[in-house]
Amino acid sequence: MSTVARNNSRPNTLDNAPMTAVDGQLSYLLVRAAKAHKAYAAVLLREIGLYPGQELLLMQLWDRDGQTQTDLVRALQLDPSTVTRMVSRLKEQGFVSRAASPSDGRAVSISLTPRGRDLQGDVRHAWAELEQATIAGIPDTLRIELLEGLELMVRALGGTTTSGPTKDLVIAGSSR
Repeated sequence: MSTVARNNSRPNTLDNAPMTAVDGQLSYLLVRAAKAHKAYAAVLLREIGLYPGQELLLMQLWDRDGQTQTDLVRALQLDPSTVTRMVSRLKEQGFVSRAASPSDGRAVSISLTPRGRDLQGDVRHAWAELEQATIAGIPDTLRIELLEGLELMVRALGGTTTSGPTKDLVIAGSSR
């Protein structure tokens, strides 16, 4: 029997955790949650012809079309080679085009094609479904605390957050 603290009134997802996870229970569950979230997202995104992560790049372009690849690398906080591969795949699929930047001939500008613009509603729908599946069974007050906690974790680990204060976030399905 592991020494992981347990609440016997509910199933514990740490029951099958390696013993070394006892000192990193939160980290272990975050990794498991992230994997489950990505797998669920992959199913939804595959239905609309995307791979996980591509929708995040498209979201950046829907907010501000014609960004340079360097801008996208910064916004997505990804390695340049990863963004290059993402852009290449999206271009092959007909969702974006690539051209020399009008303001800097050395930079590459990425723009949405009409087909890429048309995908926005499908991605919003997929993300709404993903959000509902993610928060299913979590009370509104706990969702707000979870959002605040995740924001604090991102900051503590040196990442950035862009959502602003969580009190301004609209909780999907909230009765408030």
